[in-house]
Amino acid sequence: MNDIRRTILWVVFGFSMILLWDQWQVYNGHQATFFPKPKPAVTATAAPADAVAPAAAASANGVSAVPAPAASAASPGQVPSSAPTTSAGPRQTIDVSTDVLQLSFDSEGGSLVRAEFTKHRDMVDPKKNMVLLDQSSSRVYLAQTGLIGGNFPTHKTPMQFSGERSLKEGENEMALRFESADMGGVKLVKTYTLKRGSHVIDVKHEVVNQGPASVSPQLYMQLIRDGNKPEGESSFYFTFTGPAIYTDAKKYNKVEFKDIENNKAEIDKSSPNGYVAMVQHYFVTAWLLADGIARENFVRKVDTNLYAVGMITPLTELAPGQSKSINSRLYSGPQEEKVLEALSPGLDLVKDYGWLAMLSKPLYWLLDKLFGFIQNWGWSIAALVLLLKIAFYWLNAKAYSSMAKMKAINPKIMEMRERLKNDPQKMQQEMMKIYREEKVNPMGGCFPIMVQIPVFIALYWVLLSSVEMRNAPWILWIHDLSAPDPFFILPVVMTLTTLLQTALNPAPPDPMQAKLMWIMPLVFSVMFFFFPAGLVLYWITNNILSIAQQWVINTRMGVPPQFNLPKFK
Repeated sequence: MNDIRRTILWVVFGFSMILLWDQWQVYNGHQATFFPKPKPAVTATAAPADAVAPAAAASANGVSAVPAPAASAASPGQVPSSAPTTSAGPRQTIDVSTDVLQLSFDSEGGSLVRAEFTKHRDMVDPKKNMVLLDQSSSRVYLAQTGLIGGNFPTHKTPMQFSGERSLKEGENEMALRFESADMGGVKLVKTYTLKRGSHVIDVKHEVVNQGPASVSPQLYMQLIRDGNKPEGESSFYFTFTGPAIYTDAKKYNKVEFKDIENNKAEIDKSSPNGYVAMVQHYFVTAWLLADGIARENFVRKVDTNLYAVGMITPLTELAPGQSKSINSRLYSGPQEEKVLEALSPGLDLVKDYGWLAMLSKPLYWLLDKLFGFIQNWGWSIAALVLLLKIAFYWLNAKAYSSMAKMKAINPKIMEMRERLKNDPQKMQQEMMKIYREEKVNPMGGCFPIMVQIPVFIALYWVLLSSVEMRNAPWILWIHDLSAPDPFFILPVVMTLTTLLQTALNPAPPDPMQAKLMWIMPLVFSVMFFFFPAGLVLYWITNNILSIAQQWVINTRMGVPPQFNLPKFK
């Protein structure tokens, strides 16, 4: 009876630790896993009207090399303190669409204020399309550009729109044009080119000096985002949300919102290459400039729970009547590895595999090849696990052979422990003697399994980070491999297979260890009730194949498979 109570207490302790961890996540600003609350609304403004002086803001964020503009100019992330003097008609939202994108642009600055993806469903409501960029009461996520270095057009300047609003049948691309009036002698023309089947937007900035004197403007491109996690994102996933900057010198650098808040962000401030991006689970938005164009990278806080990442590139001095064009690209879409690799060096790193990237990338490649044959991501996962089990067959065989030997001598060990239970020192000596005589290494079953752990952790990250799993069906009730099983059938099966595998292992001689061997899988299995179905499927497949191999090896070695069930007295 005491053992039963002790076991119940262990289970309660395990659940308590999980709930405490969940509340710790909430304390650190993440969404609760078990009882999520609505996220606080964020202001839909890009920055306060009384923002700090541009020169001070630039210096504080690592762009001190850029000349400070005049007092009436706007720096990245800063709303002008007074309304522009030019006019281009009433402010309006321009909605445009292609076969994969539904976008909204603001005539004020020609900024992209909404991006909806028609080929990807929303995580919370699968009946709706995925919306990444947005400007609403619950989300601020914008792509803005403009000029600094004088009283020039910014992302707050009214602009005149012209162009098509939808991609017509038979056409492969469409162009949108936003043109400002003369400000400080400078006119800015933005041309967005959208292409069929693509999430890449070509952006051309043409700067025309219409004034009587030479000017030296700088072009900024930035992404503004609130600091909230994506809606519906589980705190169990440990995924990153926030700015990222890539340069050849420092490679991929993620920047936490809290580091920006505390002025602790360390970035490569000046570079002739790379990109800036806002990253979240499965999706990314990035500004891309061609290599060889000098730029100053920056991150900064622009308002309460509102942050910016961007780059500033200087234009050559423009004499009166001269113009200068800079071509860039804006990518806003899913983290499809092959697409990102083709766009820009290092852009595929936003699909973050962590320190196991060297293992994860080839595993994703193999998974993608399997999908090419099978055309079902669920069965492709099962096939990949099968191939991994085949690759590690001999290592597993060595581990299970060692376990079988341990099981064969277990009765002798148990008899010896009972006989010498009052003499621990002699018990240890006798145990080592038995191991030597039977040529059994008690750790022989651990090392081969330890070698495989990095591979399976790498596969875990592949499945967790691959956008291809979103809304991907498997069979019957599993319509989305990236979401938890709605009926918890897979987690229950996973728990049962884990317990079956535990039962097939030799029981530890120590009674407390034997009980913990059963309690830990139960506690561990609780997490799988909230994991994506694809990850649970991977673990079930691995368990089933491991049980089958262990059963075959035990039988061949003359050790009949038996279930070592826990004993409660």
